[in-house]
Formats: sequence, structure tokens, C-alpha cells
Amino acid sequence: MSEQQYKKLISGQWKGPVAAGLKLLLRFCAAAYGVGTTVRNALFDRGVKKVHRVPVPVISIGNLTTGGTGKTPIVAWFVQELQKQGQKPGIISRGYRADETGVNDEKRVLDRLCPRVPHEQDPDRVRAAEKLIREQQVTCLVLDDAFQHRRIDRQLDVVLIDASNPFGFDALLPAGLLREPPKSLCRADVVLITRSDTATHSQLQAIQEEIRSVGCEAEVFQTCFEATELLDGDNNRTEMKAVRNKRVCVMTGIGNPEAFITTCQSEGAIVVAEKIFPDHYHYRPTDLIEIQKQATQKNCDAILTTLKDLVKIHQSVDKLKAVLINTRFIDPLSEEALGRKIRQIFQ
Repeated sequence: MSEQQYKKLISGQWKGPVAAGLKLLLRFCAAAYGVGTTVRNALFDRGVKKVHRVPVPVISIGNLTTGGTGKTPIVAWFVQELQKQGQKPGIISRGYRADETGVNDEKRVLDRLCPRVPHEQDPDRVRAAEKLIREQQVTCLVLDDAFQHRRIDRQLDVVLIDASNPFGFDALLPAGLLREPPKSLCRADVVLITRSDTATHSQLQAIQEEIRSVGCEAEVFQTCFEATELLDGDNNRTEMKAVRNKRVCVMTGIGNPEAFITTCQSEGAIVVAEKIFPDHYHYRPTDLIEIQKQATQKNCDAILTTLKDLVKIHQSVDKLKAVLINTRFIDPLSEEALGRKIRQIFQ
């Protein structure tokens, strides 16, 4: 089953007796997964599983659901905010789906967004933290995708919720996209609702009510992602208006491709073709040849992708441009409040 078929199944778009049978199987698996998650969290809550504390403040950025919430630009925002406050941050990530060089797409993106910031990839975050503190003399650490990684203590636990699909079809993996039940939000210090601009006021209100209904007392802020520029493989930048009213083909392998397509359309691009790959996909030369053919057949003026995709493409692709995005807080006062909250962990 492809990733697209799987999402159609758990979202209810795929109907019929076959879909009903598969969903029943997924619900059985989700029940077993839920037991495992509950037991694991209970062991941490009761101190049976050890939590390691390191000698510098730690900020964790994570999700309640699998992928697609816009974590990487949010990590970059926190790193840049820490730098503004005079700190020397280091980044730690698991290194999921790294290539033969041992580096994954998210590290490559963060290396561009946060140049010269030390970044250690290691499933053992405690070991990675000790290495960065010892070898790089960092004054703080930002953990990428670490809400479920409870072995390392943190002074600020930030959870992202995507407004376009806040609670992962309201079911645990694999019947939905939830990594753990919504009540786990009670561990969070801050909840960021990303892509808030894609939801109505009543939808955002419903998300906040759901957050509070599970007993979560975290501060909640709303953010969105703004397209700023286009970047090609030679690092040439052009304004977003260059694709306004232009025919484009979208090519991407990220957790939430629909959100990226919406971003392109919101900038005035006319999306006439799509080529969607699995999240963290490693592109082959044949994939790129095929996308160029498709763009030619559809008479496209550009092939649009994400920076996360572009950093994995090591050959020239005609008309290929990455859409660069920035994080923006819906309420500027929220950004200031979060900045103050970060400052407090050093006091």
C-alpha cells in the first residue's frame, strides 16, 4: 500500500468492504500500540525509566502526530531566537532516513537555515548532548522531534499541532496519525498551532478547546508559514511573484504535501501537475527525468519543490525551484511572549 493509499484509508476517503476490513485490522494494531505507549509513558512518569539531565538548558520541539507539522522551520526559529539572546545553541536530531553519508534531509535544511550551528545526529540524544557540550561548548540544546524521546530532561517542551489536521484523524498509529493520545499534551509547556492561516476562526477555537479538554495548561500560540523567495540548484534567488499566474508542476516528498500545494496556490501559481513521493524520499535520476517530462508535457513554467527536497537533489533539473518559507506568528505579541519564555529557562 502506498503512502497516498494509506492516508486515503485512515481519512475515510477510501470506502468499501476492502477498506472496512483493513481499517478493522488497523484499529486492532492501534489498540496494541496504545497499550505500549501508555505503559512506556507510565514508566517515565513514575521514575522507573530514568530521565537524564544535562548541564545546559534543553528545548524540545516535537509533534503529537507523525510528520508534516512544519517542524524544521520552527526549529530554525528557535535556534535563531536563541542566537539573538546571545546563546550558542546546538541541534540534536535522530537522523531518520539518513543517506549513505550519514546525513538526512532535515539536517541539510537546518545547515542552510542555521549556518555554523553545530548539529549532531544520533538516536541516543543523551550521548549527542554530552558530545555537543563537550566538543562544541554549546550553552543550550534544541532537540528536533523529541516529544516522545523522554530519556533527556528538558526545560521547555514545545509541541506543534498542524491546523490542517490537528489530531491525526483522531486515532493512534496505524489507524490514524497520532503517536500518543491527546492527553499527553499535558506534558507540554508550549503548544504551537502551525498553518493557522489555513483554518477558520471556529476551527482554531475548536482545536484550542480540544487542547484544554485533556487538561493541558500550556501556553498556546498560532503560527503560519510564509513563502518568501524561490531558490534554484545554483543558489540563485528570485521573488515569489515570478510564479504568479504561471503554470507549475509540484514535486515533493514531505509529510504534508497537500499543505505545500496550498502554499504554492496561495502565491498565485497555477498547479497543473503533481508528483508526490513518500516522506524523506531519496530521489533517483529516473525520478527527475520523469518529472521533467511531465513538466514539458504540461507546458509548465516551473517545477516547484521544498528546500527539504532540493537539498537531496545533486544534479541539474531545468526549471526546478524550491519555495523558501519563514515562520510568522499570527499575533506579534505572541512572538515576544515566547521569546520571554525562552529567556526564563536561563535564569
